[in-house]
Amino acid sequence: MARVRASSSSSSRWRYLRPTYYLKRPKRLALVFISFVLISLAVWDRLSLVRDHEMEVAKLSEELNQLKDKLQYLEEGAYESISQSKLAKADNVDIDPIDKERREKVKDAMLHAWNSYEKYAWGQDELQPQSKNGVNSFGGLGATLVDALDTLYIMGLNDQFQKAREWVANSLDFNKDYEASVFETTIRVVGGLLSAYDLSGDKLFLEKAKDIADRLLPAWDTPSGIPYNRINLAHGNAHNFGWTGGASILADSGTEQLEFIALSQRTGDPKYQEKVENVITQLQKTFPNDGLLPIYINPHSGSPSHSTITFGAMGDSFYEYLLKVWVQGNKTESVKHYREMWEKSMEGLMSLVQKTTPSSFTYICEKNGDSLNHKMDELACFVPGMLALGSFGYGPDKAEKFLDLAKELAWTCYNFYQSTPTKLAGENYLFHAGQDMNVGTSWNILRPETVESLVYLWRLTGNKTYQEWGWNIFQAFEKHSRIDSGYVGLRDVNTGMKDDMMQSFFLAETLKYLYLLFSPPSFISFDEWVFNTEAHPLRIITRNNQGDRTTGSDGKSVPRPPVREPESTVLKQRPQRHRPDGAAQIYTEAIQVNIHCLAFQLFMLCPRVV
Repeated sequence: MARVRASSSSSSRWRYLRPTYYLKRPKRLALVFISFVLISLAVWDRLSLVRDHEMEVAKLSEELNQLKDKLQYLEEGAYESISQSKLAKADNVDIDPIDKERREKVKDAMLHAWNSYEKYAWGQDELQPQSKNGVNSFGGLGATLVDALDTLYIMGLNDQFQKAREWVANSLDFNKDYEASVFETTIRVVGGLLSAYDLSGDKLFLEKAKDIADRLLPAWDTPSGIPYNRINLAHGNAHNFGWTGGASILADSGTEQLEFIALSQRTGDPKYQEKVENVITQLQKTFPNDGLLPIYINPHSGSPSHSTITFGAMGDSFYEYLLKVWVQGNKTESVKHYREMWEKSMEGLMSLVQKTTPSSFTYICEKNGDSLNHKMDELACFVPGMLALGSFGYGPDKAEKFLDLAKELAWTCYNFYQSTPTKLAGENYLFHAGQDMNVGTSWNILRPETVESLVYLWRLTGNKTYQEWGWNIFQAFEKHSRIDSGYVGLRDVNTGMKDDMMQSFFLAETLKYLYLLFSPPSFISFDEWVFNTEAHPLRIITRNNQGDRTTGSDGKSVPRPPVREPESTVLKQRPQRHRPDGAAQIYTEAIQVNIHCLAFQLFMLCPRVV
């Protein structure tokens, strides 16, 4: 009897799950339906509330991180000008009389180049010294003037700097119906303006840098985020060169990181950094084990094409920037992946290194498929300096290995100059079995790469031999390239036949590096400044790890956890800090108040979304 009663009770409970029960009782069916709707609305409202709070928290977190970046930038003194008195103080530390005399000769060369430009080509992109007129080879952006701003400042040429500054303020206009190279405009114009800002503290240069960068940004609006390499500055239409078959060039796409990261740091706007760092993220996906990428990249898929691998033209500065973004970020965890990619590439570089007979000159081949092409561009002579700088991030054994390679390559590059009748290097060199080196393309356009590497090697080893090599190169420029109306390149380094162009990088790079070669290492120190590929020094700012964002498993942007800053075993960065005063102090305190307010808002919001 008890078993029957229990069975009846169980059956009674299960009847509420049968549809027929409710079909016979319309009122109860309506009650269930209403209950279901109300519960669904409550759940949906709760999810919407959580989602809204998550978005609000993310927005406030981003604002907080930007304010922290600005505060850190102020504390590190990047807002503050490097006065000429400070430069003079760093400039007079145990200076050798011979170095001082040589540096003055370089300064005289800069004045001659600048005065010639001012007389015959003021405001135009480049001077044609023999024709005594200017040419707008970069769309009329004043390339030489902007490129030379920081060189003028560093050399203490104050009157010339102020006149150039007035031209930038009153005449520099980027609203031009001109198809600009994203790469060249970034390294020369954006880099030149940012460096002038970091040195002088004049916000005019920062505002101009932001203006031109905003005009370049649409170039990154591709399916993969790999940028197109040309863009119309007035209309924002971007495309690639026809001769690449629609592909983007490796160096042109991977050589905007320093400048655009610096711009985000100085403006607090993350959009510039996000665009250029996405390029590295995309390239990481297909990054080969040997770290060597071909020079053509598909902007739609982000995949590399089967093309030449080189440390010369169209490949060079991609590898340079992998190292220098790591330096720019003060070698913190947030830029560690740049260093890791660079180290892979340096292992790949070793597979391209060959030696000549009979003199055993070390050189870097190019690679096509599985075949080595025994040609080396003078452009690749930046590699010794890059290796010397990067060697200090390795342990002792590898550091010595790569520093030794840097020295060997520098000797080869110096002999590119010494092997010609004019003692000026050709554009590239060919290496045949049983022969040391032969000039391939015989022109010289006043390039800086060899002198650049000599600066790094001299500063990092203390070996004055590199100064002597640089002085010999400078004397060759003075003998064969200097004319009454400026400096010219050579059409042929064997005959000394001259061309009719003073490249903007001669003032931005070649003369600046020669000046630094004979200045104390504390002057524009490598501990505090990183040089872009156009030799524009940008102040090193420690990356805010909490501000650097990554992607979580749910696809949402989340902040990286804080990490300890690693210390280099040999070369430790020592960012110089300055105490803000006056208006800067007020601005700093205002930012601190805003940070506290935002932090409080986050504290109030976060419990509601847990």
